[in-house]
Amino acid sequence: MTTPAGSRAWLLLVVSAVLEAVWASALAASKGFTELLPSVVFVVAAVLSMIGLGQAARAIPISTAYAVWTGLGAALTVGYAMTFGAESATVVKVALIALIVAAVMGLKVVGSSPARRERRG
Repeated sequence: MTTPAGSRAWLLLVVSAVLEAVWASALAASKGFTELLPSVVFVVAAVLSMIGLGQAARAIPISTAYAVWTGLGAALTVGYAMTFGAESATVVKVALIALIVAAVMGLKVVGSSPARRERRG
């Protein structure tokens, strides 16, 4: 069972991954930082995303936190691009994104195993 602090860390990590998708999408929309609003959104989302990752890593091992952050961020970025027509949606792409999400969920389950909690004290 995850502690309240651990649950907050995981929630913060997911929010940070969403912000990663925001900054990645804003980066594309900024057209090489030539568009002001997407450039500002990129900077703000990137800073908040990194802060959230750093805070979550206080309770979650960085190797797990980083894998979850990049995996969810990538999945959300591709999902956004497919939803709004910047990328084609194929059965293979959707299946691969589902595998990324399943792997992230697996890391959450493995990361909260009793043996791991005992080692961390």
